[in-house]
Amino acid sequence: MGMKRGRESDTSEKAPEGCYHYDDLAEVPWDIQRYYHQRHSIFSKYDEGIWMTDDAWFGVTPEPVACKIAEHLAEGFPAEKAILIDVFAGAGGNAIAFARSGRWKRVYAIEKDPKVLACAKHNAEVYGVHEKISWYEGDCFETIKKELAELGEFSVIFASPPWGGPGYRSDSIFNLSSMQPYTLTDILLPFQRFSNDIALYLPRTSDLRQLTEEANENRKVTVVHYCMEGASKASELTTNIKIANLTDA
Repeated sequence: MGMKRGRESDTSEKAPEGCYHYDDLAEVPWDIQRYYHQRHSIFSKYDEGIWMTDDAWFGVTPEPVACKIAEHLAEGFPAEKAILIDVFAGAGGNAIAFARSGRWKRVYAIEKDPKVLACAKHNAEVYGVHEKISWYEGDCFETIKKELAELGEFSVIFASPPWGGPGYRSDSIFNLSSMQPYTLTDILLPFQRFSNDIALYLPRTSDLRQLTEEANENRKVTVVHYCMEGASKASELTTNIKIANLTDA
């Protein structure tokens, strides 16, 4: 499948193989058509040349939710926390929102899939914030340990990890110990060594007992549910953990 393009944007360039801009439903694989119908909620500038891999549609945060998360994190941490690290950057939805907020001295975004990272970089150009974001390709745990270790005291970590695919929808209470490819413990333990200030974007059905058990003693945990069009999308957990539960798109 080649890249499909309709109206070109000022940021137009030849996309690498595996990055697409679909202009017509007939071009879209059946399993992502429901997400394509929501494309302008996912990226309001979609028609200006947004790129996505087919897999990236499943994990991108809708723009209104990403902007609200960015607003909450901007207000929720002390001024000396001047760096925001998006450790599962995906196609760039959250990193773009953080950069647009103007709150952070620098946004760092980590993505291990080179094709998805190419989409994220391009999408940041579409939104005009590419110069505010430093991009890293690779494993987020290794990148933080080897490349960003000295930034911990100034940093807030934002993690929107893979939820194990669309199957999370079938669970009335989502078991974070079975989340794949990273469990809640896999995520929190290494990040808590780096920074006390962490925000997680998790399914709205996440087991809150597991979240509070994972928080270090005497540490405040905040949970926020985000909604779009009357439906809960997901949750955000913040510690200093902050947790965000976001709605299902």
